[in-house]
Amino acid sequence: MSIELNATHDPGRRSWLGSANDGETDFPIQNLPFGIFATGDRARGGVALGDAIIDLAHLLDAHCLTGNAVPAARAALGDTLAPLLACPPPQVSALRAQLSALYAADYDGDRAPLTAALVPMADAQLRMPLRPTAFTDFCASYDHIRRMAGGPPKLAPLSLPVAYNGRASSVRASGTPVIRPCGQFERVPGSHDVQFGPEPMLDFELEFGVWLRDGNALGEPIDMARAEALMFGCCLVNDWSARAIQFFESMLGPHLGKSFLTTVSPWIVTMEALAPFRVAARDRGEGEPAVPAHLLRDLDRRYGAIHVALTAELTNAAGASSRIVETNLAALYWTPAQMLTHQASNGAPLEMGDLIATGTVSGPDDRSRACLAEITLRGGSDIILPDGSTRKMLEDGDTLTLRGRATAPGYVPIGFGPCAGTIQPGRKK
Repeated sequence: MSIELNATHDPGRRSWLGSANDGETDFPIQNLPFGIFATGDRARGGVALGDAIIDLAHLLDAHCLTGNAVPAARAALGDTLAPLLACPPPQVSALRAQLSALYAADYDGDRAPLTAALVPMADAQLRMPLRPTAFTDFCASYDHIRRMAGGPPKLAPLSLPVAYNGRASSVRASGTPVIRPCGQFERVPGSHDVQFGPEPMLDFELEFGVWLRDGNALGEPIDMARAEALMFGCCLVNDWSARAIQFFESMLGPHLGKSFLTTVSPWIVTMEALAPFRVAARDRGEGEPAVPAHLLRDLDRRYGAIHVALTAELTNAAGASSRIVETNLAALYWTPAQMLTHQASNGAPLEMGDLIATGTVSGPDDRSRACLAEITLRGGSDIILPDGSTRKMLEDGDTLTLRGRATAPGYVPIGFGPCAGTIQPGRKK
């Protein structure tokens, strides 16, 4: 289980790169997440540190890396991190450990090649870390289900982590424009007046994602310990939702109301980096069914959740901005390992590069409602932005930005970078 601490988690460690020590950065030396960046036409793997990106290709050319770190760095030289995810975990850990030592403030070697390997993040384009082989979106929040159902959840989502298989081909990196989808919906719910046109109820969903480093063979389920070992790292996820299309089409589950775009933050924060922030899984309340035996593991009950403060900020075309969601990943009803174990429980194969999302990460209080369907519908109130404009659903020109910050007493907080998208008009033909 990825909860063992090592020197890379040392809260006293600082970097000789000043921007990594400012207390506000998502990327202190304790984080070191992996991503794909481009300068000019060349895309390759890098590691975020402060306001810069460590160019792994440059470090290899300068012979700054040794031993087990070398094959992991070589696996990240192309325009996808898929080979890196497939590397043995000790190699990835060795690469993080060497980068942590090389860029630590007490490093007394030659810093010239290390400095030359730093690319200003402002000068780079961040790309998708890899194309997901498959995308599954769960619904793991008790409070989201309760609000959307208008009452206590039914038995199924309390007995198993419900999910749907999404569209992997429309998963894109932060900054990708959100083109308002067109589809069929009732002009007025219940009217039977069906029209085709731009989605009138465009929504977001603040979610969290896990990238997998390995999988299972067809017909072979996995246990909870194996599920934990399959997780390479995490990102933020916005599963954009066309509510009118979704509500009208839903019979077999989400389809066109969800498949038009899913946005992810481009940096993969490793499970190793998240070790200090593992916390106990949510307890089961009175009257709720016990955790099924195949989804029950003592270590998962004690450390299966992750303490990540999550926020959503809405900014209109005029620049008026407001934070509209404050929630925490630790509030989820199911842990990531339980989601993976359930996904494979019928023998369905997971694969390296799969992306598993949690579904809307809503908590119990009003501020933690993590989508507009919870905030403004079903008795909610419209959002009022600082310039006096209001929102029930997203309008063209709006930008929605998700952020996450893992925190724990005594440890340096780490983040994921922004997960953002700006709404553009629909393209009806």
